[in-house]
Amino acid sequence: MTKPENTSTDTLTFVGTATTVLRLGEFTVLTDPNFLHRGQRAYLGKGLWSRRLTEPALQPAGLPPLDAVVLSHLHGDHFDRIARRDLARAQPVLTTPAAARRLRDWGFDTHGLRTWERVELAKGRETLTVEALPGIHARGLMGALLPPVMGSLLEHRVMGRVRRRVYLSGDTLTGDQLTEIAERHPDLHTAVVHLGGTRVLLHTVTMDADQGVDFLRRARPRVAVPVHHDDYRVFRSPLSAFLEAAARAALPTTIRPVERGQTVSLAPAAAPEG
Repeated sequence: MTKPENTSTDTLTFVGTATTVLRLGEFTVLTDPNFLHRGQRAYLGKGLWSRRLTEPALQPAGLPPLDAVVLSHLHGDHFDRIARRDLARAQPVLTTPAAARRLRDWGFDTHGLRTWERVELAKGRETLTVEALPGIHARGLMGALLPPVMGSLLEHRVMGRVRRRVYLSGDTLTGDQLTEIAERHPDLHTAVVHLGGTRVLLHTVTMDADQGVDFLRRARPRVAVPVHHDDYRVFRSPLSAFLEAAARAALPTTIRPVERGQTVSLAPAAAPEG
């Protein structure tokens, strides 16, 4: 795969799992860097592992220059040993306070964001604001065992005017926190939705098909790009189940599936670019 080209169109290039390269105007953002190869194991904490079933479309050496990394939480399928070793340290990593402390020890420039906190990046007349949104990785005892997780709102402005709002769900379950997000941000252009129905110790810790549809119903994005659904053995809810459930629900959101290595536009009425 070649490096994503710098165009004026806002795009998402899907690397695998929840790893994407986002182009928003002059800004380039990497999300949840997971570069393990097929057959390698991701460490999930508490002695738990999962083996990767797919090959990522890109490795760190093939990345374009980055303005930021947005990391939803510190799990081995979202930030792995290859990322720790090979990612450049020049760009900031925007993540949870818990993950920021660990990454800072590894030499990264980190910014730990509490829920609703914001960081603004500037390039000439353009700005990109990253806001931490609430996420729930699991409930009950399992929730206490897993690392804290955040969603993220990326708001791109040119000369103060909003061009694009992109919501990265992070590894969250659906719930009332999504209703609060929609109340605070009622005009979401695009949502990048972490699915998979991940099962850990008999608990579901990411959205399955039905929860994914509830996510769309509550958050009301114009466009949804589903990711994080077939890369590891712990993923139990396939993309096809989500697409079928969404079709039955007949929601107004345009769902734009993307293959590893493919680039899609984030504009509401656009088709895949490559």
